[in-house]
Amino acid sequence: MKVGLIINPIAGMGGRVALKGTDGVVEEAVKRGARPISQKLVELFLKELESYNVAVEFLTGPGPLGEDALKKFEFPYEVIKHREIGYRDIMGVKIPDTSAEDTKVLAKEIVKNGAELLLFAGGDGTARDVTEAVDKDIPILGIPTGVKMFSGVFATSPEDAARILVEFLKGNAKLEERPVMDLDENAYRRDRVKAKKFSEAITPIVEMLVQGSKEATTIDESAELEALADAVAEEILSSDGIYFLGAGSTIKRIKDKIGIEGTLLGVDVVRVENGKAKLLVKDASEKDLLKFLDKKPKIVVTIIGGLNFLFGRGNQQFSPEVLKKVGKEGVIVVATPSKVKDGFVRVYTGDEDVDEKFKGYIRVRVSPWMEKLVKVI
Repeated sequence: MKVGLIINPIAGMGGRVALKGTDGVVEEAVKRGARPISQKLVELFLKELESYNVAVEFLTGPGPLGEDALKKFEFPYEVIKHREIGYRDIMGVKIPDTSAEDTKVLAKEIVKNGAELLLFAGGDGTARDVTEAVDKDIPILGIPTGVKMFSGVFATSPEDAARILVEFLKGNAKLEERPVMDLDENAYRRDRVKAKKFSEAITPIVEMLVQGSKEATTIDESAELEALADAVAEEILSSDGIYFLGAGSTIKRIKDKIGIEGTLLGVDVVRVENGKAKLLVKDASEKDLLKFLDKKPKIVVTIIGGLNFLFGRGNQQFSPEVLKKVGKEGVIVVATPSKVKDGFVRVYTGDEDVDEKFKGYIRVRVSPWMEKLVKVI
């Protein structure tokens, strides 16, 4: 079977450096210490796929758009050379001069050349570009390598993308129409969520291996959320120390209640002393968090509704290095009951050892007086 593979080579670079995306800010990301990560994650996908006996031929783009990853493996592939790919040098880092147009052109060519499935590596922006190019001509599946992956077309991890492909080749994956979300990155960086459904795409579904799409907190839970935030804020102020407060409206309420002007969509570093909170770093990057690891910090996070992710979507500042040091015991999870209705949460950091340490069960505070044990997968 012919299968398309397109890599967005700059996807995900803005995550750990607190840019909440990479579109239009590659130079700033590099200045903050970011490096390309998309190809490495695709290689995890290919390594997992290699462990199965599959008859597949890839149709891909030149160089960083897919060829560079595939040449490291034994899979047969054909390169669609739509143009020569050059590189820019940004502070000594080679960055491909690719754009959304490359994704769209390649997607159309891959369909013309007979692919029966199109895999793409990136985030929501890449999902939108692919969908715009191919509409519903063939199924698409996202290998998650971006910062924001709120659409329902992504596998839960690169390895799970390989498992879905195997089931698709066997004829065991059902096809569904899934939402492709459109999020304004510039507004997102300014702590404003402007998200809407851009379109729908046909996606191969294997139970538990494809994520849902982001959901908002239900209106009827708002009063309960307010009481929950009050209780958690009071407990934070009663225990001196360093706190890494994560993203999302649930945690933003807690930030407001302890008296700091924190971010809605970023990670803030706070010191609590004698019942008072002080904001030390607003919208912190991974590099900022690493500076406080000797202070035995605690992480306060929520679950992304619909996606069921605790770590790995939109909060890549909590890198494997950070989570390794803080540990599962140093994580405080706060969420409304609707966010844990499925009985599980996901952790995917790209570091197998760290992910493994978080597996099992974790306590989730779901009301002022109640915790729930939720399975981590």
